[in-house]
Amino acid sequence: MAAPTSPYGAESPRAAYAYPERANVKMSEALRVLDEGVHPLVIHSSQILAAALLVTAAVNHFPKITVADLAEIWRSLQIDVAYAFALTAVAVLLLGYYALRHPRPVYLVDFATWQLRDDKDDGSLSATSDFFRSTITDCGNFCDESVDFQMKLFERNQISERCYFPPGIRAYRKGERDFDFSMAAARKEFETVVFTTVDELLAKTGVKPRDIDILVVNCSLFNPTPSLAAIVINHYQMKDSVQSYSLGGMGCSAGLISIHLAKDLLQVYPRKRALVISTENITQNFYQGNEKSMLISNTLFRMGGAAVLLSGRHADRRVAKYQLLHTVRTHKGADPDAYRCVFQEEDKAGHVGVRLSKDVMECAGAAMKTNISVLAPLILPVSEQVRFLANYVARKWLRMKGVKGYVPDFTTAVQHFCIHTGGRAVLDALQANLSLSDYYLEPSRYSLWRWGNVSSASVWYELDWLEKSGRIRRGDKVWQIGFGSGFKCNSAVWRACRAMP
Repeated sequence: MAAPTSPYGAESPRAAYAYPERANVKMSEALRVLDEGVHPLVIHSSQILAAALLVTAAVNHFPKITVADLAEIWRSLQIDVAYAFALTAVAVLLLGYYALRHPRPVYLVDFATWQLRDDKDDGSLSATSDFFRSTITDCGNFCDESVDFQMKLFERNQISERCYFPPGIRAYRKGERDFDFSMAAARKEFETVVFTTVDELLAKTGVKPRDIDILVVNCSLFNPTPSLAAIVINHYQMKDSVQSYSLGGMGCSAGLISIHLAKDLLQVYPRKRALVISTENITQNFYQGNEKSMLISNTLFRMGGAAVLLSGRHADRRVAKYQLLHTVRTHKGADPDAYRCVFQEEDKAGHVGVRLSKDVMECAGAAMKTNISVLAPLILPVSEQVRFLANYVARKWLRMKGVKGYVPDFTTAVQHFCIHTGGRAVLDALQANLSLSDYYLEPSRYSLWRWGNVSSASVWYELDWLEKSGRIRRGDKVWQIGFGSGFKCNSAVWRACRAMP
């Protein structure tokens, strides 16, 4: 069977990189420029008002002051040392409070995604439809109905055959070798992805492994002992004082949770560097049963991973690609339906897999709505917030009939969207809910086609595509959105420090 054609007709057509010919694009740019001037004025209005009053008072009274008045003022300022110390202490406390209220900036120096170079891609890991069909047919674990169901999904997903399965799955040969779901095979998958990706990141940045102060590794379904973070520390011989964390079981949104954790740690440990690694492990999670709700993951997930270097050092600002502006986390685990909509368990035959319930889209929508309600006031321009407030008052307070709910135009605040590649249905639903054109979904749809669902690393493949396309300009904002079991929706907003590439 021939490989699916890219939704864009080619691997990376230049036409796909052009800004959309829409009338409101220039207006969006104008509103963005206006927002950068107006929004800070609204936020700091009290400080600006106080400063204006002081300036007005000085302008009105300073010309009237004589030399005799200055001498009288000097004599009145003869205060004791204790009073001076008290004033100094108050000033220090106020400065400390100001510093605590304003977190230290966090910069993204660079990142890398796992990609097999053409000269190293011998096809031994390719997730082709021919291999998938023959494997699930010949292994004897699936009934005919399950084989047909998986093949139907495999083709409907429209994922390129240039994506990859791990060596443990690709090892299968009828009558010769069975699947290798061992711990050694799972470790090999992790090491293949992570070591290659981290090597590339360190080479790009010139940072040595012993320069890493904080290490955060997230992988939802593979958590051995010693931990994944320990595997990385051992391989790269990192220093004894490195602060390491391994996050497990947090689903496809764990990558942004890792960014949030690293951001908080960089507030506690200033002027440090943090390495964040996001990946998923398929080897031990290839479901071998026949329940349809647990077969979906077999057809959707592929190998992948990303490594991100964050820094709290002011000196790294001049070489950084992005500055982290906001992270917002939403967890709907208190809702029983949301808690169980993505659930790892055994089926009736004892086969372990991840069950996706029919409520997963509804739970994702509810989580995203809550997440956006927190993020929107932080990023939307004043004009959009006023429109939304007016619409809310008309519908909820005045109870005006025929007034539809207003969806804010997020393109007035954010120029690029990196939405988790959970599948075509997920992207279609988010595009409709956020009222986004095909242009803004292009990075996500391309990444799903080219790499498949690579779990928590997907948002970095999308950002990589945006950079290579030449879309990122200095000052642009990028919104990464992740969804995962629990159920969780997490967001991160970045501002580009320079144009890319």
